[in-house]
This record gives sequence, C-alpha cells and structure tokens, in this order.
Amino acid sequence: MKISIVSPVYKAKTIIPELVRRIVESVSKITDDFEVILVEDGCPQNSWEAIALECQKDKRIKGIKLSRNFGQHYAITAGLDYVKGDWVVVMDCDLQDQPEEIEKMYNLALTGYHVVLGQRKIRYDSYFKKSFSYLFYRFLNFMSGINHDESIANFGIYHKNVIATLIKMREPNRFFPTMINWIGFNQTKIEIEHADRKEGTSNYNFSKLTKLAIDIILSNSEKPLKLFTLLGIFISITSLIIAFIFLIQWSLGEIKVLGYTSLIISIWLLSGIILATMGIVGLYIGKTFETVKNRPIYIIQDKIND
Repeated sequence: MKISIVSPVYKAKTIIPELVRRIVESVSKITDDFEVILVEDGCPQNSWEAIALECQKDKRIKGIKLSRNFGQHYAITAGLDYVKGDWVVVMDCDLQDQPEEIEKMYNLALTGYHVVLGQRKIRYDSYFKKSFSYLFYRFLNFMSGINHDESIANFGIYHKNVIATLIKMREPNRFFPTMINWIGFNQTKIEIEHADRKEGTSNYNFSKLTKLAIDIILSNSEKPLKLFTLLGIFISITSLIIAFIFLIQWSLGEIKVLGYTSLIISIWLLSGIILATMGIVGLYIGKTFETVKNRPIYIIQDKIND
C-alpha cells in the first residue's frame, strides 16, 4: 500500500533536512512506496529553498509553494488535494510530531480503523500554552457542541476514503481536527511520544487562537444565536414579572415617584443585548459573505516533483 505524508511548512528552513530524513527512515520500515508532500505556506524565511533541495535528492519528496501565507489548515488542504496514497499521514513540520510514531499508528489502522489519531501523552509546551489550550478547547466544546480533545491535534493516519470525503468539503473556514471529527468513519486514538520543539515558538498567539475559535464556532454551530435567543426570552419573562410586581405596588399606593435609576439600567441593559445580538448575526452574515464569494481556498505558486 502507498503511504502519503503531508506536512505544512512555516518558519522551518533549518528543520527540513532532518524532517525529511526521519520521515524517510521511519516510513521505509513500512513500505518503499511512499511520498512526502511538503507545503510551503508563504514562509518569510524562504523554506522553499530547503524543500527544493530535498526534492532534487529524492523524487518521492514533493514540494508545493503557496502564493502567500494562507494558514496551517489551508496548507494541509493543499497537500491533501494532491495525495495518491492508500493511507495519508498529516503531521506538523516542527518535529514535535515524531515520524517514528507513524509505524505504530499504521499498524493499529490495519486492524480495522479508518482514522488513528496521535494522542500526546505528555505535551512539551510552555505552561502558558498548555493552560490556554485547555481553556480554548473547553470554551470551544461548549460553544460548538463538538467534543475536541486538547491532547489530539493534526497528527494521525487517515484512510484514502476519509481524505476523499474531506477534500469535497470546500468551505473557506477550515479547521482540520473538526472536519475529521465531523466526517466520522471508524476512528480511534493511540498514545504517542510528543517531542520538544526543535526551533522557534508556536505561531498561534492569543489573537490568532481567538480568531480561530470564533471561525470554528461560527462555521460549525448555531449555539451563539440560541444562547442569545434564550437570554432574550429570559429577560422578557423577568421584565413581565417585575412589571406585574410594580403594577401591584402602584395600585396599592406604595410607589409615589417612578424610578429614574431602574429606567436607565433597563435601557442600557436591553440596548447592550440588542447590539450584541446584532453583532452575532452580523458575524454569521459575514461568514456567509465569505462563502458565496467562492474564492479558491489557496493559490499555488509553484510545485516540484508533481
């Protein structure tokens, strides 16, 4: 069986030689029929030179250069569109996903699974990143209604039927783990050894993770709209109860002067809720606008060994 390995590349120029060497050594233990697709995602360090050099040494190494930085999950899609393997491995380029774990996942997949996901037993990330990741996924699970496991990322092996289904999904807002979760098929996970980052730091800062969470929620769930609908119903019922209480007090002569403070608070509260609801609806309309433009998910500038 042919195996394809897809890895999005960003700020990893010095890592490429070791990445390719370890992938080739690891996958060669399984089969000699494999391909490695490295997708250069508009890296400012010009990682394309390192990719081109590896492609010259081995025709099984293939390079795809995007015209600009589209983002990790778009680069993964670009690689998946060109895979030819019966099994496809998706992994990051920073070598925190260790190529030596591929054989373990492959052997488990052969027992009858379409998807085998690598579960990081110990994460070699900073305390801040792990803590923020935990909170990020808890919030994401609540708002999206999808059960995300923060110990699982992109690293895994996928049957060609799973990938064929995934590449039919051309929505512009992409998050690979969510899409795999939605597709289904027979999935399992296996504990893997997670390594320390070979170079640099993660490109996902607070603002990028926040934007990613908003995109995932708006693309996969109507829960924000439902929550604000329930909030509106709750406030309406509460307002009717309070109005009824005030009406009784007025009829009994207990209220002499109407309250200015309660009026102002009511106006500000309801105005804020209305504006927030309009903002949520506006975000959904914005995502719809992005979709109907029907622009390509990514643009390829160059390819090697395709």
